[in-house]
Amino acid sequence: MVLRSCWKSRHKNCSGPAPRLIRAGLAVLFWLCVTQLACGSGAVGETKNVVPKDAEFDVTYNDTVTSENQTIYAFNHTVSRNKTEGVRVTVDVSPQNLETTILFVVRQKQAVLSFQVPLILRGLYQRKYPYNHVGRTLCQPPTRAASETQYFFVDVSTLSAQGTNYQLRVSRVESFTLQTDKKFTFTASPSQPQYFKYVFPDGVDTVIVKVNSDMNFPCSVMSIQDIQCPVYDLDNNVAFLGMYQTMTKKGAITVQRKDFPRNSFYVVVVVKTEDEACGGPLHFYPLRPDELIDAGNRTKILDVVVSPAINSEVYVMGMLFCLGIFLSFYLLTLLVACVENKRMNKKREVLLENPADMSPAETASLLGKSGDGKTPASPYEYGSFADNGSTLSSEAITESATSTDNNYGYMERSLDSVGRSRHESLSSVEEDDYDTLEDINSDKNIVRTKKFLCVSDLARKDKRVLSKKYQIYFWNIATIAVFYALPVIQLVITYQTVVNVTGNQDICYYNFLCAHPFGALSAFNNILSNLGYVMLGLLFLLIVLKRDIVHNRALVRNDLNALECGIPKHFGLFYAMGTALMMEGLLSACYHVCPNYTNFQFDTSFMYMIAGLCMLKLYQKRHPDINASAYTAYACLAAVIFFSVLGVVFGKGNLVFWIVFSVIHILATLLLSTQLYYMGRWRLNAGILRRMIHIIYTDCIRQCSGPMYIDRMVLLVMGNIVNWSLAAYGLIERPNDFASYLLAIAICNLLLYFAFYIIMKLRSGERIKCLPLVCILFTAVVWGFALYFFFQGLSTWQKTPAESREHNRDCILLFFFDDHDIWHFLSSIAMFGSFLVLLTMDDDLDTVQRDKIYVF
Repeated sequence: MVLRSCWKSRHKNCSGPAPRLIRAGLAVLFWLCVTQLACGSGAVGETKNVVPKDAEFDVTYNDTVTSENQTIYAFNHTVSRNKTEGVRVTVDVSPQNLETTILFVVRQKQAVLSFQVPLILRGLYQRKYPYNHVGRTLCQPPTRAASETQYFFVDVSTLSAQGTNYQLRVSRVESFTLQTDKKFTFTASPSQPQYFKYVFPDGVDTVIVKVNSDMNFPCSVMSIQDIQCPVYDLDNNVAFLGMYQTMTKKGAITVQRKDFPRNSFYVVVVVKTEDEACGGPLHFYPLRPDELIDAGNRTKILDVVVSPAINSEVYVMGMLFCLGIFLSFYLLTLLVACVENKRMNKKREVLLENPADMSPAETASLLGKSGDGKTPASPYEYGSFADNGSTLSSEAITESATSTDNNYGYMERSLDSVGRSRHESLSSVEEDDYDTLEDINSDKNIVRTKKFLCVSDLARKDKRVLSKKYQIYFWNIATIAVFYALPVIQLVITYQTVVNVTGNQDICYYNFLCAHPFGALSAFNNILSNLGYVMLGLLFLLIVLKRDIVHNRALVRNDLNALECGIPKHFGLFYAMGTALMMEGLLSACYHVCPNYTNFQFDTSFMYMIAGLCMLKLYQKRHPDINASAYTAYACLAAVIFFSVLGVVFGKGNLVFWIVFSVIHILATLLLSTQLYYMGRWRLNAGILRRMIHIIYTDCIRQCSGPMYIDRMVLLVMGNIVNWSLAAYGLIERPNDFASYLLAIAICNLLLYFAFYIIMKLRSGERIKCLPLVCILFTAVVWGFALYFFFQGLSTWQKTPAESREHNRDCILLFFFDDHDIWHFLSSIAMFGSFLVLLTMDDDLDTVQRDKIYVF
């Protein structure tokens, strides 16, 4: 018992030769047992000399090892249940002895750690990098006793007959246990990884571990592992356990207490042997497979800090804030509707009190309701362009309106000349019914080639036919949404499952400094912020439904304003736009479950849809008869999405792809320009070149005449300049983010067309009412702020995950939302405002006869 107590407790100052001899004898016996189990009974006979040594901490041992001489260093230290001290083993071998391998085996109570020096780490293509300086931290098995003395042994051996010098040092690690909100700086290299322990304090269930460095390279890996042995802290095994991510300057992982039953975890930092995983260059390429490559100095200085993450109250505040913002739009819409209804009722009462002050047409107009659900104001009177800067008089305009040229001006025709009732056939109506007349093609040519067209010229088809035609837009996009969304949801759930099971956080490109987990979701805040698209899209559908119901009621009672005045009311495209906005929110949320380059298409597909539908709606307003069908429109949008996918997969730096795309872009622009300029009255066939040459000869060579449709030509020339410039930019710069480049093309064309529409509307003597004017100004301001936050770029899948994390930033709103979340908030509001502008922009024309509303 005396010998046992001396063996187990150094601090009792037991002296005499017996304890040392017994300790050495036990070490030799243990070594013989281990070698016999490992190598068989023959191995014992090969062992020539085992040298046991009683070793001390913080002492450097310079020794020599040969195949005839193995050394065992015996250490002991006191382990406390409430305090953990790290122990680190450091070994140095002379660079001249890299051909000789020394094996170090560290035997602990519940763990064994072994490594060789020089340590050979492999990179890509099986490159071999030798390291003669190795440092490893020992795993600390947990103890149930309040205080316990534990022993460990360091065995040094080699199979080389030549003596090899080495240096061995075992020391205690300062600050092995990390403290909350206290930064700790350390140094790591591929052969000297570091790891530290963190214990959850009381009342803290979630923390965020941040590792930072001022050095981009060498590339490193941070890992979160459970408290167990062994700890995987080398480049070739760090991905075996826990959560991990590559990093250059920044790394952050959110850790929850529920994932670690011991209420503690290890923070492991490993420097990689090569920088390719972080986007760095690959300097070496071995000429021979077994060649050892000098990796150079790959030491990196880093610091780690563990901070408490947000608590449940912040989650609740974030959700309430998000709901409150968008519910306020419902309340505001209800308030505006009540105020407008009250104003119209008051106006109707004034009319009933003074009926003699109004003309019969105005009386009939005000007693009914217009298509937008409001009681219309007095008929919009167009006199001359003098108020708008024109020198033409009203008489001159009136005369020109009755002339063959049908110049700008308004034909004087009262509402009394319009048939007071329209008895529609109750039989089913198809679109082709209108085109059964033999002279319909000549009629189209006569009407559509007039120098100045009115809306009545392009609203000649039966409104029931057009209503069915445009309702197909809604039903088609609803069908597309179902078939698109279901596999998307399934895929992103699989992505999130893979991330949670493997722990590989390089799969998803989050803003890790502001990624708040919720259940199985890693970045709940990025998903929640998409709620605005869904809620505001639903609100827009309700507004459109209300207008649709009011308009149908006006048609039933044969309201003259609904029948003969204003822009023809077709709501199918508006329903499609609202549905697309809701789907954008759903798919953007799916994308942010695990954002990366393989599913970025989910976030952009319905953006293309929204841009295309808005352009179609602008065109449909004054071209209801000749607007594209739903099948043609969605086929074109499908082609756009197809090219987007090709660009993401093959477009990065591929010159051939960019040449092909630029040619197709320019050709499509020319074909669309021709379609718009000639109002669809042209044909693409074998004689197209002959007709083009004839037009050039007659209009440009034989006589220098200007274009017949000046306004359309101005728009198309500007559109071609913009699109050709974008095509040239893409061909020269070849941007990596092809999907965003394609979306920029769509948005630029939409903005150009919208600006042209507003300018032409004002130029034609029309006005913009208060509500759409407020919407335009408000939307423009919101779009400006939204784009500012969009271009902050908190992450990018165009780079490696480690490079993407360099753009990560902390939350800026309620400690819950980051810049990209604010982009989601503002862009959803801006899209909703843009839709309202399209819906209300022509409300000033609700009492104007259609043969006085010009097409542009």
